Formats: sequence, structure tokens, C-alpha cells
Amino acid sequence: MLGSESSDGTAPLAGVTVLEVGAFMAAPFATMQLADLGATVLKIEVPGAGDPVRTTGPFLDGHSSPFARLNRNKRSVALDLKSEDGREALRRLAAEADVLVENLRPGAMRKLGLDYESLREAAPRLVYASASGWGQDGPLANLPGLDIMAQARGGLMSITGTPDGEPTKIGVPICDLVCALYVALAVTAALRERDRTGQGQHVDVSLLEAGVSFAVWEAGKYFATGEVGHPLGSAHQTSAPYQAVRTADGHVTLGAVTPKTWSGMCDVLGLGALQADERYADASRRHAHREALIAQIEDVTRGWTSADLVRALDDAGVPCAPIADYGQVFTDEHLNQREYFWDADHPVLGPVRQLGSPMRFSRTPAVRDAAGPLLGEGTADALRAVGYSDGEIHALAAQGAAALGEATPPDPSGTSEREDPA
Repeated sequence: MLGSESSDGTAPLAGVTVLEVGAFMAAPFATMQLADLGATVLKIEVPGAGDPVRTTGPFLDGHSSPFARLNRNKRSVALDLKSEDGREALRRLAAEADVLVENLRPGAMRKLGLDYESLREAAPRLVYASASGWGQDGPLANLPGLDIMAQARGGLMSITGTPDGEPTKIGVPICDLVCALYVALAVTAALRERDRTGQGQHVDVSLLEAGVSFAVWEAGKYFATGEVGHPLGSAHQTSAPYQAVRTADGHVTLGAVTPKTWSGMCDVLGLGALQADERYADASRRHAHREALIAQIEDVTRGWTSADLVRALDDAGVPCAPIADYGQVFTDEHLNQREYFWDADHPVLGPVRQLGSPMRFSRTPAVRDAAGPLLGEGTADALRAVGYSDGEIHALAAQGAAALGEATPPDPSGTSEREDPA
């Protein structure tokens, strides 16, 4: 097998080899999860250009800060897939790999002769995962699909923001990211199924369907009553109080939807009279009268500082939290004590601070290895592992079908020749 175990040999996916033919977000974030779990991830990149994220700032010593984080624990293999020799190299890598993850526009890999059907005869055990905007078939399949389009068409933007406000997307590329997580989940499931049958398969995950999968409350309403969701600001779709409320110096989020937490909140705020009001007898009825309820709550909370209110609600066992900005998140004492953040080594930048994996294992911890690789630094080793001689490798490099290492960072003004990704 082409892959190698993680440094301590205990990571859950140690020994699994993954090829990534991806760019920007969906495929790279999916394979980052697999790399964190111990898989050997070979990131296939365009010689001289690489993943377009390499040209996305901010830059440190000419190297992309986002790239160094999104592509941690991976090895870069630079192959020109528009050349026959580059495609043949990928075929040989795929024949020895366990997984291939790609997020090019549907049809792009087929034009290259590198789609699942083209590869599976030589690689019947290969799990081949495709991430795209709209899926591999259907009337939208051939359209370009970015995260904001998936948020728009998938309904998320219709319920995000404030009533009568401008269209608002979720602050992170949520459809890209959850599509990637579904890809990683599907890949691990397909590998488990392969353990039973010996056969790989094709996995098709779209940004659109990943986004629509979040509509749990909205589907519960629509399929039961025909009601269509709309923006509620920070409020919950069905229960109250569950939202941000104003304080003397900002806002605090609270969720007092169970009998115990509702009673606790009323006690803290001196609003015991509300507990006798039939309009507020349960979370559903409180939601139906939410505007009046929140006005009464905020009449009191405006007299509290956010810090004092959080302390009082915490002491009463009422779920609450301040609204932190990312400067506060990235220096948060709780996260620091749990050692969530960690430093990955980079050959040029030195230690690169990383976001931790949310997956914590009692016996087989997630891998904490290197920051995003230099372009082409893993090409020679990967090709040797599938039978290329040093002479053949240097010949591929001489004709431009491969690149063996990055002398200088890609020019941020340059563009990749790879097909548009999802």
C-alpha cells in the first residue's frame, strides 16, 4: 500500500492513502479531516501554480496563511493533468491509493479520462468522492456552483439575517464546509463497506444538498403546515426565549426553553410574574408571543452589563454566552486549556498556528504534523512509491508533466489552469 502510518502509528486512518484533486475549499477541507485522522493525503496540484488558495492572502514571506492551515498534514504532488504523462502518473497513483477526492466541475475529470468509471477497472477498491455545487447529474449539474449560490438556492439565505433586512449569507462558507464534512464521513463509511465487500464505489456530494440538509426545523414546519421560514435574527424557529438580548454594553445569548431554565431566568431577572402568564406557559407559546416577551426581558437586561448577566445566569444554570469576536475566540482560555490550538511546522514560516480538530479520541488522537506543504515537495517520493525510477521522474519534470519542488512561492497574481472547482 502506498500510504504510511502516522508518526506514532495510532491514528484511526493510518495506512490509508488519499489523492486530492481539489482547489479552494470543499475537497481540501474534506481531505484535511482525513489527514487529521492519519490518512496519507497526496494533494495533486498544477505545476507552477498549485491550488489557487496559494495565491490567497494574507501572505507571510510570500506564502499564503490560509493555505498553510487548510492543507496541513498533506504532501504536495505537482502533476500536469492536461498532459498524457501527468494523467498516467495519476492513474498509477490511483491504482495504489484507497481514496480519490475531487471537486472539479462535473465532467472535468471525465474529459481527462480520470473519472470513476475510467479508473475503477485498474483500481476496483478505490473510493472515489466527488464534491460539486449541484451534484453530478440533474438540470443544474453543469453550472458553476460556489458557496453563496448554494446558500441562496438552498434556502439558507432566506432565513438568515433580520426581518426585512438585506439578503445575508452565513458568515463562513457553510455549504462548502459541510459538503466537505459529508465527503469525509461518506469516505470513511465507504472504506468500512469496502472492508466487507472488497469493492470501492463513487460518492457524490453537493453543496446544495449539504446546505438543504440543515433545514430540520424548516422542514418540520413546511411538511406539517405549509409554513415557509423567514429571517428571525438570532431567534429560534420554534422556541423562546432563545436568542440574543440587549444588555447595557452589548448583547448576551440565552436559551431558557425548559421549565427549569425558564424558571431560573425569571428568578435571576426578577420576572417571576411572567411564570404565571398563560402566554408564556411553555416554550412554544412563548415563541408565539416572542416580541412581547423579549421586550419585557430586555427592559431588565438593559440594566445589566454582559459580564454580570452571564455570571448570574451561569450560577443559576441557565444556558447563556457572550458574543465573542474571533480575536477573543482565538485567545479563549477554555480553548487554550483544552489545547485546541496547536503549532504546525513549516519549512519557511516556522511554527504556524492551527485550529484543532474537534474530534477527540481517547486512544487514537488526531494527527498534529506539518503545515500546508510547499508546491511539489512530495512529487518524487509519491512517484517512486508507484514504481517510477529517478530518471523517469526527472524526465517528467523536464517536460513539464510534473514538478519536484517549489523554489519560490506562486505569484499571487497568477491563476491556475485547473477547471473551476465547486
